[in-house]
Amino acid sequence: MTTQPLEHAVAISRGALAAVSSDQLHASTPCASWDVSSLVNHMVGAQHYFATFMEGGQPEGEAPDFAAGDYLAAFDEASARCVASFQAEGAMGRTVTVPFGTMPVPAWMGLAVTDTFQHAWDLAKATGQSTDLAPQLAAGILAQSRQSISDGFRGPDGKAPFGPEATAPEGACPADQLAAFLGRSV
Repeated sequence: MTTQPLEHAVAISRGALAAVSSDQLHASTPCASWDVSSLVNHMVGAQHYFATFMEGGQPEGEAPDFAAGDYLAAFDEASARCVASFQAEGAMGRTVTVPFGTMPVPAWMGLAVTDTFQHAWDLAKATGQSTDLAPQLAAGILAQSRQSISDGFRGPDGKAPFGPEATAPEGACPADQLAAFLGRSV
């Protein structure tokens, strides 16, 4: 298995992050409990989070306020670490222990791809960028998400990983369809 989908999601996220201006950091996002600054912090922190478990560690302490500094450089560093952790010798044949159980590394990488891509969409939506992001990648993530995300993972914002499935408008691009499936208003 290749890390290409993760690398593609990282590139999409980096592009969205690069287009954020400092005057947008307090704007609201599709994630009701986060403003853009909080979302940026999550996007950088999530890369470290996925890598930490791949490296056999546990997250420690409070995450820094990445949005208060050079968050693009912080994302570059964190995403390079994340991708490298999945590319390590034998990584794809292993299992990883995470807060909610043990899972095969390819499934953990699938979560990393989904999280990385979806939050790029959230950031794009919040900052007035196009949400028509990487149609083929979005369609692939949507197909995989439909198979792996059950109603048990859905609930109120901040209480569950995904909100209740929403309806995308007729003719919505794949990234918008994915966002609606994951509980965002499109």
